[in-house]
Amino acid sequence: MAYTFQVTIDSAAPHALADWWAEALGWEVEPTDEEFIRKTVAAGHATEDDTTTHRGRLVWKAGTAIRHPEGTDRAPRVLFQFVPEPKTVKNRVHLDVRTGSDDPKGVVERLLAKGAAFLHDGRQGPFVWTTLADPEGNELCVSR
Repeated sequence: MAYTFQVTIDSAAPHALADWWAEALGWEVEPTDEEFIRKTVAAGHATEDDTTTHRGRLVWKAGTAIRHPEGTDRAPRVLFQFVPEPKTVKNRVHLDVRTGSDDPKGVVERLLAKGAAFLHDGRQGPFVWTTLADPEGNELCVSR
């Protein structure tokens, strides 16, 4: 049996980081059902402390997810979950962003302008990539 999966990224500010990644990938942040959150709190299954507001909307404090515009059949969703501790070491897993027909150098420049940090350029035979860090320090590689 083959399984599906989602990628989960720990974050100090999951909603802001999800916004950054959604823009970086051309994906969308999954919508939040504010009425469901209110009903869940009213029923005692969660508390007001489990919620926060982001961009004027009521959201779960624990995190949010992004997805490919064509849905999860096209690519796994990415969940950003709140953790209190900061990132301290290199990620053991990272995302490789494939730019397709877009120029990787242009994508790198756009991400740098949006808060990414340059780490290094890499090459193995004919394959080249640029390694960056997102605004919270999570590594990602950009290549064609």
